[in-house]
Amino acid sequence: MINLNVVCVGNVKETSFKEAISEYFKRITKFANIKIVEVKEERISKNPTKAEIENVVEEEGKRILSHMQGFVVVCDGGGKMLTSRELANKLKKVESSFSTITFVIGGSYGLSDLVKSKANLLLSFSAFTFPHQLFRIMLLEQIYRAYTIVNNITYHK
Repeated sequence: MINLNVVCVGNVKETSFKEAISEYFKRITKFANIKIVEVKEERISKNPTKAEIENVVEEEGKRILSHMQGFVVVCDGGGKMLTSRELANKLKKVESSFSTITFVIGGSYGLSDLVKSKANLLLSFSAFTFPHQLFRIMLLEQIYRAYTIVNNITYHK
């Protein structure tokens, strides 16, 4: 069974988000060993300078890097867009060469160039910007959807 790591900056505060994350986490465990790793979100002033933002991104990036293993999928607006079927096919293919897939979700100010450079795949869900807490649910749902596609289980439409 494949090992999945979902590395995220910060933690989820909203109860409804926590419940949705828990539900998809539970569903994914039928197909993979999954672990969610939350790295500390840096504090920043209300009106941060460009230098402060760059420092936050670099510090969070250092924490993320220490958890990146196997095939690394970094979620980034500038990445490649895939359909759900394409993601399913990609995961199936990757599993033949890797025992671990790590998905990375950055914080409010994005991801460091170093984290992006270590990715095997930069993945974009949309040109839109999403709150990272909500995006965690979206990513888990797509991972679950991908595994239902791979395993010919009725869920996706």
